[in-house]
Amino acid sequence: MKTVWIVDGAYLFNYGRNRPFDYLKLKAEITRANGGPLHECYYLNSTPDAATESQNAFHSWLKSAPPRGPKMRVQLYTIKDLNTTCPNCSHQFHRSVQKGVDVGIATLIVKLAAQGVYDRLILSAGDGDFQEAITYIKSELHKEFWLHGAMSNLSTDLQCYADQVLWMDDMHPAIDKDKPAMAGAHHHTHA
Repeated sequence: MKTVWIVDGAYLFNYGRNRPFDYLKLKAEITRANGGPLHECYYLNSTPDAATESQNAFHSWLKSAPPRGPKMRVQLYTIKDLNTTCPNCSHQFHRSVQKGVDVGIATLIVKLAAQGVYDRLILSAGDGDFQEAITYIKSELHKEFWLHGAMSNLSTDLQCYADQVLWMDDMHPAIDKDKPAMAGAHHHTHA
């Protein structure tokens, strides 16, 4: 059974704000739940035109092979800045819009399934926008679909198609980021 794991980076980033987690540990938990190695792993997200050094370092780390990193294929899309005028009051406002990530994920889901790259898809995303792609790979291509996400915001439109749901909430403390050691803490060793 070949398994592909696709991650909506913005979805897991928002989850991680409240409960920081480690992608390397998360991949280990996904692999354990899968019952064997993952064939391919993808991380899709958007970045500003000029990504910060820390964003570049994180994306580079995601690509790194174990034991250093989780070895994920990273696909980044740009954030578009839009200047918009309110039609009612003519007030000008500025907003950033993520462009292409959802379409990229949906395309990847269908393309990899049609190419026979996977038998099972594990999708880490909370958005019901992927329902059509999931319906297609299940009904037309007969692929197995596992959904991974948080109990607080996981689309029921996707849950109802999932052969299995892997809850982020159940993966703690195994995926928690290590807390940095407190400064001045003493470690005692017994001989």
